Amino acid sequence: MASPTVKLNSGHQMPVVGFGLWKVGNDNAADQVYNAIKQGYRLFDGACDYGNEVESGQGVARAIKEGIVKRSDLFLVSKLWNSFHGRNEVEPICKKQLADWGIDYFDLYIMHFPIALEYVDPSVRYPPGFQYDGKSEVRPGKASIQETWQALESVADKGLAKSIGISNFQGSLILDLLRYARIRPATLQIEHHPYLQQPRLVELAQKEGLAVTAYSSFGPQSFLEIEVQEAKDTPLLLENPTITKIAQAHGKTPAQVLLRWSTQRGVAVIPKSNNPDRLKQNLDVTSFDLGSADMAEIAKLDRKLRFNDPLNYGVPLPIFA
Repeated sequence: MASPTVKLNSGHQMPVVGFGLWKVGNDNAADQVYNAIKQGYRLFDGACDYGNEVESGQGVARAIKEGIVKRSDLFLVSKLWNSFHGRNEVEPICKKQLADWGIDYFDLYIMHFPIALEYVDPSVRYPPGFQYDGKSEVRPGKASIQETWQALESVADKGLAKSIGISNFQGSLILDLLRYARIRPATLQIEHHPYLQQPRLVELAQKEGLAVTAYSSFGPQSFLEIEVQEAKDTPLLLENPTITKIAQAHGKTPAQVLLRWSTQRGVAVIPKSNNPDRLKQNLDVTSFDLGSADMAEIAKLDRKLRFNDPLNYGVPLPIFA
């Protein structure tokens, strides 16, 4: 089973359903990527900050070597971390990430957060994380979003990335970026689930021709293992009575309903699983439709509740204030 695709404003086709690599362990990332490719996944969403790009690339290389896929069949995504936003830092770190993956280009390279932190040399610590000293000190960088975006445009010009995009941007930043962007962002990646629906942001991005991708489609589930208190205090979406009732009515799992809710709104998804059955189920989220009554009931679940906020991790960066 293959995912349907959406045509980006860059002219390239992006799968609507992909595999997210956040919190995939180094010890099994290669196998998870390889097995997901065997199941039909073609988009893999990685990042410098995930710390598993070498292993993810090994899974890709294994699948290519065995003839399961060609490089051109895959849509490989990575992200620029905050510590490398300077105009002279973007291309070198992109090349390092490509080398880690063992590939020549990214299909999509994304600015991970709209904030710059002071540069940390990869030879000192990699990935650097939010803290300059690796412990508690957070040092803002001096690069503006415009400077970083223009460096990303140069990366695209040189063929290191076929498309470039943004993540964790709010409306005013998007509108500002579009004033000076020579190459428009192809995508916007945001936290998006029934507890944080962000309809106006989704509408703005889609109106401006940016494809929207949801991360953390299952809401608090992804944040329990990293001890985010807001997630601990919130009922699981996978057990929410509204979601389970709709799932039963359609003969689907709650996870499939949550993913279909996004894709039916024109939002791509990047779930992950190491369970073969769930891998298949998560890929099959465009073959059925939720009714208008289902969508209306899910709309009522919106709490405007964000889990992926640096403040929730004790990092004093109020990005979403």
